[in-house]
Amino acid sequence: MAVGILGTKLGMTQIFDQETGLAIPVTVVQAGPCTVTQIKTSETDGYSAIQVGYSEVKEKALTKAELGHLKKNDVSPLRHLKEYRLDDPNQYQLGYAIKADIFNTGDLVDIAGKSIGRGFAGYQKRHNFKRGNMTHGSKNHRLPGSTGAGTTPGRVYPGKRMAGQYGATQVTIRRLQVVQVYGQRNLILVKGAIPGKSGALLSITPAKKVGK
Repeated sequence: MAVGILGTKLGMTQIFDQETGLAIPVTVVQAGPCTVTQIKTSETDGYSAIQVGYSEVKEKALTKAELGHLKKNDVSPLRHLKEYRLDDPNQYQLGYAIKADIFNTGDLVDIAGKSIGRGFAGYQKRHNFKRGNMTHGSKNHRLPGSTGAGTTPGRVYPGKRMAGQYGATQVTIRRLQVVQVYGQRNLILVKGAIPGKSGALLSITPAKKVGK
């Protein structure tokens, strides 16, 4: 297992491949720095992991429990905390800074974040359903149509694809390629699109091998 890092989506742009001249769409991510706030071992917690914190804030932005947890480990107030499982967490120390240079150009990463919320959406937008005829006299342009089988069973089955909340869910995009790494500025460029809008919180981890 390898450690991950928290980051912020800054937006999308494009760069050009110097060899082929092709334009590559990339997402710019502010990756870290993240501070190690807790070390968990099999002896103390039953599993091995490290907890990292990201984005410094004022004390008034956190609860007393969160402040107590961070002060206990002599760490400044951080808004976001997340655990990453490790085989050997003892290689890290409290207060150690994890930066974007843990990744290299060409690495494959999995990026998790909350997708853009689209509110209450209908059938066409949420499930890509086809619409009805747009001809004169048709009264079924974007209506749902039948939702059940009739008198029997006399109800709508659970899980029926209908209108409802669309987006604002946790999404993971797997095996994205790191195109460039700017270690001093803690920036990484990832090929393609990633979840969320600009400013969204992201969790970036080395890609899992296929079949695992």
